This record gives sequence, C-alpha cells and structure tokens, in this order.
Amino acid sequence: MKKKYIVRLTAEERQSLEALVRKGKTAAYRRTHAQILLWADEGDQGPGLLDSEVAETVGVNARTVSRLRQRCVEEGLDAALERKRRMREKRRVLDGDGEAQLVALMCSEPPPGQSRWTLHLLSDRLVELGVVESISHESVRRVLKKNAFKPWRKAMWCIPPKQNAAFVCAMERVLEVYKRPFDPDYPVVCMDETSVQCVREVRPRVPGKPGQIERYDVEYERNGVAHLIQFYAPFRGWRRIEVADNHAAPQWAEGVRALVEKDFPDARRITLVMDNLSTHTGASLYKAFEPQVARALLDKLEFVYTPKHGSWLNMAECEFSVLSRQCLDRRLPDRETVRREVEAWAAARNQAAVTVDWRFTTEDARIKLKQLYPTI
Repeated sequence: MKKKYIVRLTAEERQSLEALVRKGKTAAYRRTHAQILLWADEGDQGPGLLDSEVAETVGVNARTVSRLRQRCVEEGLDAALERKRRMREKRRVLDGDGEAQLVALMCSEPPPGQSRWTLHLLSDRLVELGVVESISHESVRRVLKKNAFKPWRKAMWCIPPKQNAAFVCAMERVLEVYKRPFDPDYPVVCMDETSVQCVREVRPRVPGKPGQIERYDVEYERNGVAHLIQFYAPFRGWRRIEVADNHAAPQWAEGVRALVEKDFPDARRITLVMDNLSTHTGASLYKAFEPQVARALLDKLEFVYTPKHGSWLNMAECEFSVLSRQCLDRRLPDRETVRREVEAWAAARNQAAVTVDWRFTTEDARIKLKQLYPTI
C-alpha cells in the first residue's frame, strides 16, 4: 500500500535521532518516537520499513506509527518527537439558560411524596423537561455550589406561586438590560446595600509564630453597625462603596447624586439596577433635594428593579459576596476601620477593572419557564 506521508531524513537528522536513542536520560516517549522515525525513514540511509514492521519492532500500534509519520511531514521533526497536546474543549452541560432553569426548578415545589429536591431528583427533572438530554447529579451539584445553593435548605430564592408572572416579567427586564452592548454614553450600574456588624476585641490578639497559629479571644464587644451602599458598573469594572451609619432615603439620594454628577457626568442616561425598596424611588430624590435638582437627576436615570425574591439578579449583590469573603470576614472594630478597608479593597478591584462573567440570558426563557410554571 502506497504511503501518503513519507519520512525522508537527512544524514544530520539521522545522527541526531541515533544520539537521542543512545541517551540514558531522555524521556521514554522521545526515545520511542526517535526509534519509529529511524525505522520508517525512506531516505538514502533508512530501512524504510512498513508501519506494521516498525510497530512490531518498536512495540507500538501501527496507527501510532502512521500518525507519527504524518506529524513529521506536516509539522517537522521537532514536533514529531514531542507528545501531541490534546486540544479538547470542555463542553458545558448547562448553558446560562439551563442554569437559570435549574435555579428556578430548585425554587419550585418538590415532587409529590418528597420533602425537598435532591441532586438526583433535579437531574432527572431537567431531563424530563427537555432542558438537557442527560446530566449527572454531580454536574447539578457543581452548578448549585457555584450559585451558593444547598438543596436541603428550603428558604432560598423562593418564588410565591401567585407572583410567578411578576417575577418572570422583572427577571426578563433585568436580563435584557444586561444584554445591551457596552456604551459609555449609556452605562449600566447596579446598586445594592448591606450592613456590617462592627466588632471590637476585648483582649489583644496573640500573633502567630513558627509552630503556632495566630490566636484571638472568644469574647468580643459589639460596636455598632456600618451600612454599606455600593454602585457597581459591571461591564466597566468600576465600583464605589460608601460606608454610612444608616440606610435612610437621604443617604441613598446623595449616593445617586454623586453617581450622576461625579461618577458619570458625561453620560446621557444611566440605567440603575436595584432592589425594589421603598427608598429606591424618585420620591427620595425630591425629599432630599430641591425639585429642579431632583428632576435633573431623574432625567438622566432609568430605574430597573429586580423581582421580589430575585435579588441574585443584581450583580452588585455578587460583588458584595466577594467583598464579604475577601475583606469583611474578620473582626473590624468601628465604621472608620470598615470604611478604610473597604475603600482599599474597592481601589484594588477598580485598578484591576474586575468585571462579572454573567451567563444568564433570556433565549428560550419563556418556553422553559412555561414548562416549569404552567400558571404563567
């Protein structure tokens, strides 16, 4: 049978391969590849054996000999001596929409006779609904872990049956905002609020040393609460976090005014994604400022509210989660310390322009949600 890829080595190449075979510290696979090429060589000095003969002599499969000849001809001698890297692309079992359906399914009522959803029940249900052709319970576990879900907990992102339509309506509105192409004239900013308990040490810590970890006393002293309000532009990698002593409407209004006049003064309109709280309205601006100032601010703002029990759709909440793990997971004695540490954390994140890899989309969402919630 005529070979398609013929190896013809020069005298210098044969000498190099023979020296490689004789080396004692050469990797076994390189020595094997060199031996195959020497036996398959059809040049003036080569034996030009058949693939089956080379395979029997070296102790490999004939297909291995054929593939190595092809690599030598197409990529060169050096490439043929090395192992071929496997270019395997790992396919996600669940895309963004699939993950959204898993989250929604997790929040629904479990099947009759079951007190709660389990990983196996969830994987079977996803297949029944046609979300995926097949999925293991381990894949479901990884998705739930990534979204901070625990199947044995009941009160997580639940959707009241009578509010399914309102939830889906608000959810699709938020997701459509996230799909808009980036435009500096029309930035998307997510806003969220949280609180931090200030805790003061009653005894000095004992620093760590070789053979002994750092120690701190079990007792502590409460020292008030620090209220955080965050404005986060996820597609720009920018955030501003204010630390205050309350979450009142004037505090929110001042933050919004700084967002419009200082943070994005040249923007034509700012889309502000936030929770639907009583203070997050235009009325709060009128309470805090003169009517002409409030109206000027509202003219540059577009309010988009996350649905009830759907605060996870707010990217600022994702950022607060990172802040809690990286910065606030310790005892901070007072609001000034919280402010200093939070500002340092935000400055580092802004310098690195850290963004969010948001994967939830609205493609086919209506069809899939109809399967999950027939009452919609």
